[in-house]
Amino acid sequence: MRNIVHRHLGKVVAGAAIAVAGTAVMIGITLPGTAGADDTGTGSAQSARQADTPGGAAAPGRAVAPGVVEEAPAEGEKGEGRDPLTDDELERAGKIALSPQLFQSGESVDGERGPQRLGIDLAEPEADEVGDPDAPRRADVTFYDYRDDTLVTRTVDLGTGEVVRTGTQRGVQPPFSRAEKAEAAALLIADPLGAGLKADYRDATGEELTSPDQLQLSGAVYRAAPGARPAALERCGEHRCVRLFPKIKNGPWVDTRSLVVDLSARKVARLD
Repeated sequence: MRNIVHRHLGKVVAGAAIAVAGTAVMIGITLPGTAGADDTGTGSAQSARQADTPGGAAAPGRAVAPGVVEEAPAEGEKGEGRDPLTDDELERAGKIALSPQLFQSGESVDGERGPQRLGIDLAEPEADEVGDPDAPRRADVTFYDYRDDTLVTRTVDLGTGEVVRTGTQRGVQPPFSRAEKAEAAALLIADPLGAGLKADYRDATGEELTSPDQLQLSGAVYRAAPGARPAALERCGEHRCVRLFPKIKNGPWVDTRSLVVDLSARKVARLD
């Protein structure tokens, strides 16, 4: 548990630096202020100045004009065809999909009312709509209902503002949302099994770990194999279980691979 892996990261970074340096030599990249320049001002540095001057003449002392970043074009309320969903479409689809009935009956990862929203994606066109530029734009909105461990997908027609299809599945575990990873980290921090993580954080920063906001979080779905141990994790796959990979902000990763957080049962267990 208390295995901070910054030494490995150091090896990776060093290896990447060597690889980049080797590539620069092989393809003759001119590094700013170093390679290809000499004390007489000849070579690639002078050529670059000449190329930047009308007629090819060098212009000593001329400052290089700053780069210009153009603003992104204004995004409309509605996309067209297979364009990605706009911010307005994302917001609208989320509101339409979460009907009062679904809100009242569902439960989020932190036990609040309403299912946990996982994501919103542009829906695939129907078979007879492929290639049709005027095909309806639809959005698939996915929720995970922690009340009964059900994945709910609602398809919204963005033109009519109606839910045209609702699907429910059990035992399906899509990637975790940011809110789910934060809740898993909060449960781990509060659990006795999180003592090692907190000690590593203290060693690395000199401060106490009290909130998921102090970490950068990645996570992977954990599914129990037949006869899994401990028995507390045997329902993982039916339950929503995560193995966290926390990283101290501006610091190393911390190895917590032996720990699994069952978000459905709100428990933490160590793999045997």
